[in-house]
Amino acid sequence: MEQNKKRMTTGTGIPVDSDQASRTTGNGYTLLSDTHLVEKLAHFDRERIPERVVHAKGAGAYGVFEVTEDVTKYTCADFLNQTGKKTEVFVRFSTVGGGRGSADSARDPRGFAVKFYTQDGNYDMVGNNTPVFFIRDAIKFPDFIHTQKKNPISNLDDPDAFWDFMSLTPESVHQCTILFTDRGTPASYRNMHGYTSHTYMWYNQNGDYCWIKLHFRTNQGVKNLTRKEATLLAGTDPDHATRDLFEHIEKGDYPSWDVYVQIMKPEEAPKYRFDPFDVTKVWSQKDYPLIKFGKMTLNRNPENYFSETEQAAFSPGNLVPGIAVSPDKMLQGRTFSYPDTHRHRLGANFDMIPVNAPKSHINTYQRDSYMNMKTYGAPNYYPNTFDGAQPDKKYALPPVDVYGMAARHEYVLSDVDYVQAGDLYGKVLSEQDKTNLVDNIVTHLGGAQKRLQLRQSAVFYKAHPEYGTRVAEGLGLDIEDVKRLAAMSQEDRVKATL
Repeated sequence: MEQNKKRMTTGTGIPVDSDQASRTTGNGYTLLSDTHLVEKLAHFDRERIPERVVHAKGAGAYGVFEVTEDVTKYTCADFLNQTGKKTEVFVRFSTVGGGRGSADSARDPRGFAVKFYTQDGNYDMVGNNTPVFFIRDAIKFPDFIHTQKKNPISNLDDPDAFWDFMSLTPESVHQCTILFTDRGTPASYRNMHGYTSHTYMWYNQNGDYCWIKLHFRTNQGVKNLTRKEATLLAGTDPDHATRDLFEHIEKGDYPSWDVYVQIMKPEEAPKYRFDPFDVTKVWSQKDYPLIKFGKMTLNRNPENYFSETEQAAFSPGNLVPGIAVSPDKMLQGRTFSYPDTHRHRLGANFDMIPVNAPKSHINTYQRDSYMNMKTYGAPNYYPNTFDGAQPDKKYALPPVDVYGMAARHEYVLSDVDYVQAGDLYGKVLSEQDKTNLVDNIVTHLGGAQKRLQLRQSAVFYKAHPEYGTRVAEGLGLDIEDVKRLAAMSQEDRVKATL
């Protein structure tokens, strides 16, 4: 068949005679029979798909993950079964709260999602550039995100909503502290770490399992922006991080990350000083050291942003044999929510879009719906006696002891929720880091009502007295009022600041 790649056609391949003039009567009346015009306008009307609710703005790239150390005693995941083994990946970095037109330099966590195209299907590591998160139960997530978006009446940023929620949810103080350090504004996607944040399970061929957290540590060095630098970039180059990633890969300066794992034995989990499945907490690296096992390098830009980066769909529930979820309540909710939003945004067959399609063989009884691009033969049901695909029990997850009463178990707030934020402030941050942190918080919290300033300053004070004191002073609050609120229970503190 003749292929003239220079010949303009319609979407169905029909040659186009003119793309500058519609078919008309000559005196202004356009003919509906101009199918090229109709197709062009109709497709244009539908160019925009629904924007992601979160992580709307992002940049992506292809690359390779290579196993550098043997971890087969911990996991039977096929792509990790041999030192030197390489697996193709697609990575999408993103901001979280802003829309597609927002600035790359916004103070926000950064999404860090990696799709591994393994021979057992796609494994998605859907994490952030921080090791913790704001909340630990998925039922709070829609409310939390609403506070990060525009006010529904004014359509403006709403510091009252932001700090009202934070101060009513003290478990957020650890992530909130990280966010308002300069780590909240990375200099580029290449200059930040990535984390699963959640705890996952690794299991081996014998069914032995352990709990794990992954760390992707940048080889470019961590670099952040000050608030003033971030503000300047928002006005002069709002796409700076997207540009930086694309241009460095384009010129052959390929960014890379060393990949580490923390491993906890199952019998250690109930005894650990923090709930190991609480995503608002980290595991101390002194207790569970980082074990290097791989390296990820990004070496190819997408050919089309929309087809690949915009339509890339990740789910923390996409786990290959050898990897499973943990009892993390936030993670449990995400395993539903992510593929559900992809079905809404991209359609029921979003996993057939090339960037999402597995490289491995697919054999499913799912059929039809919009944009189905694969043909499966009969039968289309299971069980059957027509030599159809069969499940294989060798891929069953190891049994995990589960017990308890089915109920809405509310987490009892205790001082343990303030410990890690206090340690971060008192033991990790430099004096300059502390100064920047306090200045960033005061600038943002200063836009909220005074009662919210007092409540949140008391939360910071409970994490570390100096932390709360410096924030209160920056806001011009009476430190004695802050101390009095910090000494109260959370319930009484809320009542006192209504």
